[in-house]
Amino acid sequence: MQRKHIIVHGRVQGVGFRWFTKRVALRLKLRGWVRNRADGTVEIDAQGDTEAMNRFLKKVRRGSFRSRVIKLDESVKSLTKEYDTFEVR
Repeated sequence: MQRKHIIVHGRVQGVGFRWFTKRVALRLKLRGWVRNRADGTVEIDAQGDTEAMNRFLKKVRRGSFRSRVIKLDESVKSLTKEYDTFEVR
Protein backbone atom coordinates (compact mmCIF):
# COMPACT_ATOMS: atom_id res chain seq x y z
CA MET A 1 0.00 0.00 0.00
CA GLN A 2 1.10 3.52 -0.69
CA ARG A 3 -0.28 7.04 -0.76
CA LYS A 4 0.79 9.75 -3.20
CA HIS A 5 0.12 13.45 -3.54
CA ILE A 6 0.28 14.47 -7.21
CA ILE A 7 0.14 17.83 -8.99
CA VAL A 8 -0.69 17.49 -12.69
CA HIS A 9 0.52 20.25 -15.03
CA GLY A 10 -0.72 20.92 -18.55
CA ARG A 11 -4.13 21.34 -20.18
CA VAL A 12 -6.02 19.51 -17.44
CA GLN A 13 -8.91 21.82 -16.53
CA GLY A 14 -12.12 22.12 -18.52
CA VAL A 15 -11.40 18.91 -20.44
CA GLY A 16 -12.94 16.20 -18.18
CA PHE A 17 -9.62 15.29 -16.60
CA ARG A 18 -10.93 15.02 -13.01
CA TRP A 19 -13.74 12.66 -14.06
CA PHE A 20 -11.27 10.60 -16.10
CA THR A 21 -9.02 10.42 -13.02
CA LYS A 22 -11.92 9.28 -10.82
CA ARG A 23 -12.96 6.53 -13.28
CA VAL A 24 -9.40 5.20 -13.50
CA ALA A 25 -8.93 5.32 -9.72
CA LEU A 26 -12.19 3.49 -9.01
CA ARG A 27 -11.39 0.77 -11.58
CA LEU A 28 -8.05 0.24 -9.83
CA LYS A 29 -9.67 0.31 -6.36
CA LEU A 30 -7.75 3.40 -5.25
CA ARG A 31 -9.12 5.80 -2.67
CA GLY A 32 -8.68 9.54 -2.31
CA TRP A 33 -9.66 12.65 -4.23
CA VAL A 34 -8.95 14.91 -7.19
CA ARG A 35 -9.57 18.66 -7.51
CA ASN A 36 -8.79 21.69 -9.66
CA ARG A 37 -6.40 24.30 -8.30
CA ALA A 38 -6.56 28.04 -8.95
CA ASP A 39 -3.22 27.97 -10.82
CA GLY A 40 -4.64 25.70 -13.57
CA THR A 41 -3.14 22.45 -12.28
CA VAL A 42 -5.02 19.45 -10.90
CA GLU A 43 -4.24 18.02 -7.46
CA ILE A 44 -4.63 14.33 -6.62
CA ASP A 45 -4.33 12.50 -3.31
CA ALA A 46 -4.53 8.76 -3.96
CA GLN A 47 -3.95 5.66 -1.86
CA GLY A 48 -3.94 1.96 -2.69
CA ASP A 49 -2.01 -1.09 -3.75
CA THR A 50 1.47 -0.35 -5.12
CA GLU A 51 0.89 -2.11 -8.46
CA ALA A 52 -2.47 -0.35 -8.88
CA MET A 53 -0.84 2.99 -8.06
CA ASN A 54 1.81 2.42 -10.73
CA ARG A 55 -0.90 1.65 -13.32
CA PHE A 56 -2.85 4.73 -12.18
CA LEU A 57 0.18 7.02 -12.58
CA LYS A 58 0.85 5.63 -16.06
CA LYS A 59 -2.74 6.40 -17.13
CA VAL A 60 -2.70 9.85 -15.51
CA ARG A 61 0.53 10.68 -17.38
CA ARG A 62 -1.20 9.74 -20.66
CA GLY A 63 -4.23 11.81 -19.71
CA SER A 64 -7.78 11.86 -20.98
CA PHE A 65 -8.88 12.35 -24.59
CA ARG A 66 -8.86 16.17 -24.56
CA SER A 67 -6.20 16.77 -21.92
CA ARG A 68 -2.48 17.27 -22.40
CA VAL A 69 -0.33 16.36 -19.41
CA ILE A 70 3.05 18.09 -19.37
CA LYS A 71 4.41 16.81 -16.06
CA LEU A 72 3.52 15.29 -12.69
CA ASP A 73 4.96 16.39 -9.36
CA GLU A 74 4.71 13.40 -7.04
CA SER A 75 5.37 13.01 -3.34
CA VAL A 76 4.83 10.08 -0.99
CA LYS A 77 2.58 10.62 2.03
CA SER A 78 1.75 8.59 5.11
CA LEU A 79 -1.14 6.16 4.75
CA THR A 80 -4.51 7.29 6.06
CA LYS A 81 -7.84 5.66 6.96
CA GLU A 82 -9.62 8.90 5.99
CA TYR A 83 -10.79 7.76 2.52
CA ASP A 84 -13.67 5.37 1.76
CA THR A 85 -13.79 5.95 -2.01
CA PHE A 86 -12.33 8.21 -4.68
CA GLU A 87 -14.11 11.53 -5.21
CA VAL A 88 -14.00 14.67 -7.29
CA ARG A 89 -13.79 17.74 -5.07
